[in-house]
Amino acid sequence: MDVEIRNRPSFANMLVSLDPDDSIIAEADAMASMSADVQMSTRWNGGMMRAIARRILGGESLFVNEFTAESAGEVVLTQPFPGDIVCLELKGNTMYLQPGAFIACEPGVTLGVGWAGVRSFISGEGLFRLKVSGHGRIWFGAYGAIFTREVEGEYIVDTGHLVAYEPTVAIRVGLAGGIFSSFFSGEGVITRVKGQGKIYMQSRSFGGLAAWTNAHL
Repeated sequence: MDVEIRNRPSFANMLVSLDPDDSIIAEADAMASMSADVQMSTRWNGGMMRAIARRILGGESLFVNEFTAESAGEVVLTQPFPGDIVCLELKGNTMYLQPGAFIACEPGVTLGVGWAGVRSFISGEGLFRLKVSGHGRIWFGAYGAIFTREVEGEYIVDTGHLVAYEPTVAIRVGLAGGIFSSFFSGEGVITRVKGQGKIYMQSRSFGGLAAWTNAHL
């Protein structure tokens, strides 16, 4: 199976070229087009109870679609908002994704829900996070371009810009500065990422878009 990420970074989409008997699992409603001889089957996202948990707690869909090629074919996958898509290969390790970031994965990847904590909820990232583990490639997207940072110690990320991170990284919530600076600088609450590991960030945030839109209405 060959996957090409096209039209990066603003309007990224995935062109998945499937060989016979190849399969890819995708988020519900991610398919933009596909060959006529590719078969699509819909199932619970990891079983009914786990799917419900991921829907309620992690903001993910109840169902996933599995695309299987009987002969060579292609599938185009995309996300509902403009932005970038990246591929990450898991080799028995674990990665945490923010709600809504997951697009697709290979069959060897397991999807679960992990507790993010009250601090994550206060920072606007949610009480729970999507946990991906196992062996295989995963694809996730973001609003805007995606860039990475190797954290060693402490690093500050504005709320709404964190997309994915390794389990060796902890999230803490704090003010951008003093009380006056935090609330009158427009930064407010920020996320303090602490530990040693890799994080993925997005160049835009939905909170920033909403605030800009409301100010111009």
